[in-house]
Amino acid sequence: MDWTVWGGLAAGLVIATVTAPVGVSGAVFLLPVQLSVFGVPNPAVTPTNLLYNVVAGPGALWRYRHDGALRNELARRLVLGTLPGVVLGATVRVFALPGPGVFRLLAAALLLPLGLWLFLRALAPARHRPSPAGGLAPRTLTGLALAVGVVGGIYGIGGGSLLGPVLVGRGLPVARVAPAALAATFATSLVGATAYALLSLMSSGEVAPDWWLGLACGTGGLVGGYLGARLQPRLPDRALRLLLGTLATAVGILYAAQTLD
Repeated sequence: MDWTVWGGLAAGLVIATVTAPVGVSGAVFLLPVQLSVFGVPNPAVTPTNLLYNVVAGPGALWRYRHDGALRNELARRLVLGTLPGVVLGATVRVFALPGPGVFRLLAAALLLPLGLWLFLRALAPARHRPSPAGGLAPRTLTGLALAVGVVGGIYGIGGGSLLGPVLVGRGLPVARVAPAALAATFATSLVGATAYALLSLMSSGEVAPDWWLGLACGTGGLVGGYLGARLQPRLPDRALRLLLGTLATAVGILYAAQTLD
C-alpha cells in the first residue's frame, strides 16, 4: 500500500499542476495511470477518478475564487447542465459498459478528439471575437453540458474537461473558461462519486472506488491544482495547450492500439 499511496500522491501532484491552468482537472490523464500502473479494476477505476476530482478540485477552485475568476455566469450554466448527465452516465457505466475492452475503446474515442482539438487550437488560436457563452445560446450550452455530463459520468472525468476545450475553441479566453470548467468538474464528480457508491450496493462487480488510491491522488492534485491555478498568469498558454493535446492524443492512440490487439 505504501508505494501506491506515494505514487498516487506524486501522480496527482504532477498532473494537476500541469492541467489546472487550462481548466482540466487531470483525471483524463490519471485514468491510464490507474489502469496500467496501479491496476485498478473496471469499473472501479471510474469512481476512483471521480474521487480524485472531489479531493483535488478545491485546491484550484480556492485559488481561482481568491483571484475573482469564479464570479461569472458560465460556471453556473455548466454545473446545472452536467449534474443530471453524470448520474445517467454512472448508471450506463455500471450496467451497460463494464468490460475493459469496450471501456478502452470509449477512452480512445474520447481522448483522440480531445487531444487533437487542444493541439490544433494551440497552433491556430480562434481569431473571432468571444461571445458571452462561447457563441452558444443558453439552451444549446445547457444541452451540450448535459451530454458531456453523461460522457463524463461514464469516463470518470466529471465533464468539465471536455467542455473547456470546446468553449475555448468557440472564442472564450482560457482565463474565463478554466475556473468554470473546474467548477463543473468538481460538482459533477461529487454527485457522480455518490451515485457510484449507491450503485455499488446494487451491483456484484467491483464498482466502489479504490479509496486509498483515490484519496492519495486527490491529495496530490489538491496541492498541484492550487499551484497550477496560481501559476496560470505566468505560464505560456500556447505551450500548455500543446502539451495537453500531445498527452491526450498519445494516450488515446495507446488505448486504440490495445483495443485492436
